[in-house]
Amino acid sequence: MSRRLAGLSASFPAHDEEDNVGPMIEDLLTALPEFADRFEVIAVDDGSRDRTFERAAAIAARDPRVRVVRHEVNRGYGAAVWTGLKSGTMPFAFFTDGDRQFDVRQLGDLVARIDDADVVVGWRVDRQDNLVRKANAHAWNWLIRNLLDVPVRDVDCAFKLFRRDVLDGVEPESGGAMFSAELLARLAARGARIVEVPVRHLPREHGKSSGGNPRVIARAFKDLFKLYGKLRNS
Repeated sequence: MSRRLAGLSASFPAHDEEDNVGPMIEDLLTALPEFADRFEVIAVDDGSRDRTFERAAAIAARDPRVRVVRHEVNRGYGAAVWTGLKSGTMPFAFFTDGDRQFDVRQLGDLVARIDDADVVVGWRVDRQDNLVRKANAHAWNWLIRNLLDVPVRDVDCAFKLFRRDVLDGVEPESGGAMFSAELLARLAARGARIVEVPVRHLPREHGKSSGGNPRVIARAFKDLFKLYGKLRNS
C-alpha cells in the first residue's frame, strides 16, 4: 500500500487566473483523496482584477473542503504562497502554482519520500519555458546553491511538501520571487532535511506568467543579497 498522510493542507496562489482557478481546485479535489485521509484545499487570491476570487469562492461555497483567502491588493507571489502555507491546519503542507503546469497526481512521489525528510521539493524535468528563461533559471539556481547553501537544483519549483512543524518559527521577509529561496535557505540553516524528486512540467494553457518581469527579477536580486548578508552575519 502506498504511503498516506493523516492530514494534508494543499494551497496555491492565484493572480488573475480566472480560467485556471476552478480547474486547479478540481484537480486537487480529485487527486488528494489518494494521498491523505483528511485534506483541505486553500486558494489564495492575490489581489486579482478578474473573476479569480468569484470563481474560487463559488466552489468553496458548495464544498467545505475548499477555502479561499483573499489579499485585497496584490502582495506578490511569495506573500501569497506564505499565506496559503500559514492558513493550513493539517500536519502536512503542500503548495503548487495555480497555473496548472504540474500534474498534482505526482504529489504521490513527494509523499513517498516524506518519512526521510522534513521537506520534499520537486525539480522540473523537460521544463516548459523558453531558452532565455531556462538560462536565467540555471544561473539563479547556481547563485542560490553557492550563496545560500540550499541543496537543491530547482529552488523555485512550485511543487513542495512540508512537515507542518518544520515551518514553526520561520518568518520569510521576501514577498516576491525570492520567497522559495529564502524559505529553503532558512530551513536548511536550521538543519531541516531536504530531499528532491523529479516532476513533470506542463505547458501553460491559460493566462500569462509574470515571472519574467524585469521589476520582479530586480527585486529578487535585491532580496537575495540582503538575505545573504543576514545569514552570513548570523
